[in-house]
Amino acid sequence: MILRVWDVTFTVSDLERAADFYERVLGLSKKYQFSTYAGFDCGGVEIGLIPGTPAGEQEGAPCVDFLVQDVDEAYRTLRERGVRFLKEPHDTPWGGRIVLFADPDGNVLQLVQIDWPRYFAACAPR
Repeated sequence: MILRVWDVTFTVSDLERAADFYERVLGLSKKYQFSTYAGFDCGGVEIGLIPGTPAGEQEGAPCVDFLVQDVDEAYRTLRERGVRFLKEPHDTPWGGRIVLFADPDGNVLQLVQIDWPRYFAACAPR
């Protein structure tokens, strides 16, 4: 049946602007771009962009989590590149350190750093 997640696709108002954000600001490797789609590699899962009318930032909207080594360092780097953050970096009870931000169309994204021993202590089956 389902093997794995192949891609996550966002609707964007301006494909060129969004592709530039995902490639130059976030540093994802662009696999290809057509007039109706741009695809980026993110550790074997594709992040796709399609032109249209994005839903924009919404309370409780689903988000894509990008795993990073150091949330605070990534936060500083992306903030210097003009990324708009929705919340400051903070710790979670399950061993993560996270920070929430949005792309230029308001699609919600999150950086996640995991303290694996704390994560397994909190989340491993008992």
